[in-house]
Amino acid sequence: MELMWGTERALSAYDIQAALAGRDDAGRTLAATTVLTVLSRLETKGFVLRERSTRPHHYRAAGSREDHMAELMHEVLGEATDRTAVLERFVGQVSPEEAAMLRRMLDGR
Repeated sequence: MELMWGTERALSAYDIQAALAGRDDAGRTLAATTVLTVLSRLETKGFVLRERSTRPHHYRAAGSREDHMAELMHEVLGEATDRTAVLERFVGQVSPEEAAMLRRMLDGR
């Protein structure tokens, strides 16, 4: 996903395979079929969109990294039995600058 979020253009499995070549500890290159399997699973989960008009198919992120992170935060809050306690602990760990930013954002709602 880092590759998808880091570019504006759609990428083929081969583009991704080439970008990831040699990145694992053993210096191995992923098989194109492995990359396609992962892309298929990411598409099923709604993380990537497949452009079927091209051959090979190209993929792009369905949303931004920030969208994804915000969704994760909403999921955590949705699963919390005590949302207030979770929010209090979160706010208690932010810097004064982040707290001021949160205040401005909430005031702007």
